[in-house]
Amino acid sequence: MEEESPVLAPERAAINNPADISVICFYFLAVIGVGLWSMCRTNRGTVRGYFLAGRNMVWWPIGASLFASNIGSGHFVGLAGTGAATGLAVAGFEWNALFLVLLLGWLFVPVYLTAGVITMPQYLKKRFGGRRIRLYLSVLSLFMYIFTKISVDMFSGAVFIQQALGWNIYVAVIALLIITTIYTVTGGLAALMFTDTIQSFVMIGGSCVLMGFAFNAVGGYQAVFDKYMQALPRRTLSPNPALYNISASCYLPREDSFQMMRDAVVSDMPWPAVILGLSINSLWYWCTDQVIVQRCLAGKNLTHVKAGCILCGYLKLLPMFLMVMPGMISRILYPDEVACVIPEECKRICGTEVGCSNIAYPKLVVSLMPSGLRGLMLAVMLAALMSSLASIFNSSGTLFTMDIYNRLRPQASDKELLIVGRVWILLLVGVSIAWIPVVQAAQGGQLFDYIQSVSSYLAPPIAAIFLLGLFVKRVNEQGAFWGLVGGLAIGMARMIPEFFYGTGSCLFPSTCPRLICGVHYLYFAFILFCLTATIAVGVSLCTSPIPEKHLHRLVFSLRHSKEERVDLDTEEEEEAKQREAARQRRREHAEMEAARNGRLEQALEVEAPKAAASSGRLRRCLGWFCGMAADSQEQPELSPEEKAEELRRLTDITEHPTWRRVVNINAVVMMALAIFLWGYYA
Repeated sequence: MEEESPVLAPERAAINNPADISVICFYFLAVIGVGLWSMCRTNRGTVRGYFLAGRNMVWWPIGASLFASNIGSGHFVGLAGTGAATGLAVAGFEWNALFLVLLLGWLFVPVYLTAGVITMPQYLKKRFGGRRIRLYLSVLSLFMYIFTKISVDMFSGAVFIQQALGWNIYVAVIALLIITTIYTVTGGLAALMFTDTIQSFVMIGGSCVLMGFAFNAVGGYQAVFDKYMQALPRRTLSPNPALYNISASCYLPREDSFQMMRDAVVSDMPWPAVILGLSINSLWYWCTDQVIVQRCLAGKNLTHVKAGCILCGYLKLLPMFLMVMPGMISRILYPDEVACVIPEECKRICGTEVGCSNIAYPKLVVSLMPSGLRGLMLAVMLAALMSSLASIFNSSGTLFTMDIYNRLRPQASDKELLIVGRVWILLLVGVSIAWIPVVQAAQGGQLFDYIQSVSSYLAPPIAAIFLLGLFVKRVNEQGAFWGLVGGLAIGMARMIPEFFYGTGSCLFPSTCPRLICGVHYLYFAFILFCLTATIAVGVSLCTSPIPEKHLHRLVFSLRHSKEERVDLDTEEEEEAKQREAARQRRREHAEMEAARNGRLEQALEVEAPKAAASSGRLRRCLGWFCGMAADSQEQPELSPEEKAEELRRLTDITEHPTWRRVVNINAVVMMALAIFLWGYYA
């Protein structure tokens, strides 16, 4: 009989005492309470209220939500696991983001705000015209959400839950998805950002506690550097030499484990690739991805957005010390498990043959933390998983509703769009649950590299087109579209063979031809970015330019322009007028129906007053819960002056001179600190 994996064995569950359960229950009550509070104080019955929190968010929930949306359970499991396997260099993925999040607040968001958009495909539609680019980006983004972000977060969350609780993966993940979906569907972006703020405190506080226990167990900060190179598994000889031999390089720590800037040719993280390729992937994620940008578009004004980006940047300094180094400590304390090298042994320990480095973080939790604090750390992982999934659900609902469904049904009312956005989230949950078997079968040993490599093959064309669109007026729709198509074709030419041949492992290297897979994926990201930009610029120079009258407040150099902009998406304006006329007709029809129903209700009132009152209360409660009560009725028609004032408020990027200097000084201080840390650990 096959030996049961200890990860799945219920008797190995470590979080099963009243103290731990009480902490977890308190966490859930706190999250639900904050979600209900935010639901009561925000307008969820309008498109901007639900998807952009009414553009009234201040800096601290913006920064906390950016951090919580980015730090999913994949970071706790993936960063710690990669740190255990290869050392400090993986922290470069986090510290690189410090500079890109400043580009988001200072260069990209001002243009997005003056453009008056809700989604990133909507911006490309305004910038270049036509419909094919917007549809292309919407569909590609949804696929990337489903098959990379959701899959990685669910797999890494499952690793922790199985290690800590021994629960059945389907029961655990489905329960988390249901809870996440409830406050995502009902609360909108405002509820997400307030709960993200609470969860950021939970994640940081809990991981700080674990970091303290870990450093105490290993003997302090310096002990990590003294003992890591001696963290070797005891079993290193192959039990079946006829099938495979185990090279020393498969279990010895890397000689450059304590360096972040590694050899440019033979290392796992070449320093030019980290500077160039990683910055391109970060540019896509931090400056053009809907999940991140949507939080900034909800800001009260541009200064609050910049301050939120600075707060997020400071928080991004922490993963090195809260995740990467604890992962290295886990290898020091438990080398036979975390650093196992024999496939059969790894299969017995963690259920996968490629290695068990991904259990580094949960192993620390279940082995070092006392009762009560183990429950706190499970709450940390739940916070990371739920905040990340909730952000993806909300943003994908925005993309589908505003960029796909609204195109199929241009006459749809605001109420219909709100309902569709919520239903799409429910469908996405169903797809996520169906994806669990695929996630279970994934090679967990390459978890963090998996998401970065997929991003390197798909994201650079998007980053190139957004960057050119913001700063190069000469680029037109033909250039942008064929740049995206050409970039996608080149990226797929690398990605498909790599997935076909597999990424391989130290014992069983991949057979993918070196000509195709021999280039490091971060180098490939830079090459793909340059090829996409070349195609876009070349095609644009061979075709007619976009007249400047269409570009006011859509490119960085014209962000302060006061000239009237003639939008290229004029057909959508015509559709908007038709929708408005249809709404007016529906409003008049509803008023007539209400009048007739009023007379009918008066006639029936004597026969069934109690039933009518009960039904009315039930409808009102359900309507409030879904944000469809009084505020879901058709909004009063605004006068032309009121419309102009509302548009001015939503697109205003003026800043108070004093506060602008404050955020600028803070940005310089944060960059100086980041450069110092890069240099210190180089």
